[in-house]
Amino acid sequence: MIAETAAFAVFALVTLVGSLGVVLARDVWHSALFLGVTLLSVAVHFVMLQAEFLAAMQVLVYVGGVLILIAFAVMFTQGERGVAA
Repeated sequence: MIAETAAFAVFALVTLVGSLGVVLARDVWHSALFLGVTLLSVAVHFVMLQAEFLAAMQVLVYVGGVLILIAFAVMFTQGERGVAA
C-alpha cells in the first residue's frame, strides 16, 4: 500500500513537472519532449488504475501519433539557424 502511494506520488510529480515544462519551455522542440513525458506518465496512471487498454491507447494514439506529428511539424517548419529571413 505504501509502495503504491509512493509510486503515485512520483508519477503525479512527473506529470506536473512535464506539464509545466510544456508551458514554460522556450523551445518548441523541448516543449514537445515534455509533452511526451507528460503523456507517458498519464499512461502510467492508467496502468495504476488497472485500465491497461486505456494506457495502451494513450501510448499508441497520443504518444505514437500526435507526438510524432508534432515532431515532424517542428522539424519541417524550423528554418536554418543563423540565416536572417
